[in-house]
Parts: sequence; structure tokens; C-alpha cells
Amino acid sequence: MESNKGGRSEALKYIWEGAIPLQIHLHQSEVTTLPPPPPALILAPRIGYLPLLAQKIKPFFSNSLPPGVDTIWFEYNGLPLKWHVPTGVLFDLLCAEPERPWNLTVHFRGYPGNILTPCEGEDSVKWSFINSLKEAAYIINGNCKNVMNMSQSDQLELWCSIMDGNLDSYLRISSKLKLGIVVDDFSTQLNISSPKSQESTQNADGTAPAKPGRIPVRLYIRTINEDFDELEEAPVVESWDKISYINRPVEIHGDGKCFTLYDAVTKLLPELFGEKLPPKDDVSREEVEVGPRLSPEETNKSSMDQSGEMLNERIVSCSVSDGAEMKLLRIQGIEPKMEIPFAWVVNNLMNPEYFLHICVYVKIQEPITI
Repeated sequence: MESNKGGRSEALKYIWEGAIPLQIHLHQSEVTTLPPPPPALILAPRIGYLPLLAQKIKPFFSNSLPPGVDTIWFEYNGLPLKWHVPTGVLFDLLCAEPERPWNLTVHFRGYPGNILTPCEGEDSVKWSFINSLKEAAYIINGNCKNVMNMSQSDQLELWCSIMDGNLDSYLRISSKLKLGIVVDDFSTQLNISSPKSQESTQNADGTAPAKPGRIPVRLYIRTINEDFDELEEAPVVESWDKISYINRPVEIHGDGKCFTLYDAVTKLLPELFGEKLPPKDDVSREEVEVGPRLSPEETNKSSMDQSGEMLNERIVSCSVSDGAEMKLLRIQGIEPKMEIPFAWVVNNLMNPEYFLHICVYVKIQEPITI
């Protein structure tokens, strides 16, 4: 892993500084003033979550809202957006041709509880993030004790580092979790003859890199029936039924060869690449169970259970036909080459909760009906 001062890679720095320009319109059904308010323009951090923008957006539209209780939610082209999915992932998944600014509609009334899990504001987002962090720790280490044993002050500083986009603070606190960076056998062999390289792959706290192992991955598959040559021709996603979600860890095998992104995707999508699916026991519910909450004050709240929609989905079967074609793969807004070492991808492009989010567009031939 290429590192600079403080163990921070340039790629990771760019990821944390990444933002999406949003043009946010208040839904016409909630406008009570003439003329209607202009759209709000805001930069949304890629690693952030849409509900966290409420403090900036609400004052802008407050004078135009009808009476009632505020519950913020967003939609894009009529599709309610899942609040627990990072903003950058939503953008990569729903905008085949990146739309800048990204035109979203905000609502403060009429929450679609039949589509989205309830969101109680920042607290729901925070505990969804912590729950994902525990899940990732369990996949990597076989337990999530380090996350569960975090002090309240460290918990708070970690969350504030996400809210503020403070990478230095995040690296300082997250290093205590001992989740490490990933180095495969191939990279290790390259480093044997280079003490400088060995030094650069040390963690920020001086511990050795993590051994090849299990990588927490969240894979989002957008299925498309129509063919298209240009990205702007991709059809609009009108329902979440067009998106398959797979929570399937990837294991980097220590066979001395470079384990590439192509190798990882092959294991994640054996349905697409013609390989057999792993036995169900290989990806069990136990692997992604998250354990008790970190904060005793939250034990009587329902927000954690409600905000864990993605965790409760666990593994959703991805039905990919023999005639499927992968049209696009995107991670953090990047369309990486498939031969890139997967260890580099994980170490540099993962989200702060230690999950690697991969968006894939798959073209599926519709069956011919007679």
C-alpha cells in the first residue's frame, strides 16, 4: 500500500475529500409559498449519508413547508433513496452517466414507510454505521470485540471524524480497532527485497499488515434489460426491484499469485462468470451477525433495529442468466481496470466502516416468448 506521512495513502485522501454537487428541489406538494423556493445547492461527501444533510437543507426550505412533523427523505426520478447507503454509492448506482449537479427531490412529509426503513435522524445513521463496523470486524477477525469495547469518547470521535470528513482523526481512532491493511502473498514477496516497501506497509500504529483473509464486500447489481452503447442511454431505475444486493465476503487466497479485482468479482458473481456458487455454509448468517449495541442508552430504542435494513437483508440471491454481460463496474466513482490488485482496491477504496462497496451494471437478455 502506497503511503505517506501518517500512513495515509493519496488515494484514501482523495476518497475522503470526494464530494458530489447536489441540486435539491423541495417537492411541489410541500411548497406553501409563492413563488416556490429555488433549489438548494450543496456539496455532499461521498462517504456521508443523505439524512446528515438535514441541518443544512432544512433552514433553506423551512419557510415553505406546511405544518407537521419533519421526517426528511430524498428521491431521484421518483425512486425513494435508501438512507443507510452511502451517498457516493447511490450516485454510482443510479447515475450511469454521472449527473452534475445531481438533481434530487427532498421531502419533509409523507415518509414512504412501505419502501424505506424509519429514520430518526442522525442517531439512526450513526448506529447503522456502527452496526456495519461491527459486522465488518466480525468478518475480518471472527469477532467484533474491539469495536464493542470502544470507549464512549473514541466512539464519539470516530463518528465526528465521519461527520467532519477528518481523515487524520479517523485514522488515529480506527487504528485502535486493529483491523489492519490487507497484503496478499504476492505483494509480500515483492516487499521481501525492499525494506523501504516493508516499512511503508506498516499500520499507523506500527503493527504488521493483516494477513490475506476475508474482505467485507457489499455488492450492488443493477440489472438492465435494454441494450445501450452510451452510458446516458441507460434506463432509469424506477424500483429497487431492479437492484440486487449481495453481502458476500471475499477471501484472498494465499497462493503466491496476484489476487486481482477480476478474481474478486469472479468469486462474488459466480452466476455471471460461470463458476459454481459456494455452499451455503460458506456464507452463513453467523458470519454477518453483529451482536449487541455499543451504547447501553440505545438498548431500549428501536432505531437500531429499524436502521439495519441492509444488515437484515443479508444475502439476496442474484439471478444472472447465461446471456448476461457486465456493462460497468464502479467503486468510489472510479471504473478500475480488472487486473488491478484487489488488496490495493480494498486498502484505498473502502468506506470508513471497512466495507468495500462495488456497483455493477449487468445487461441481461430477456427470454424470447413465443
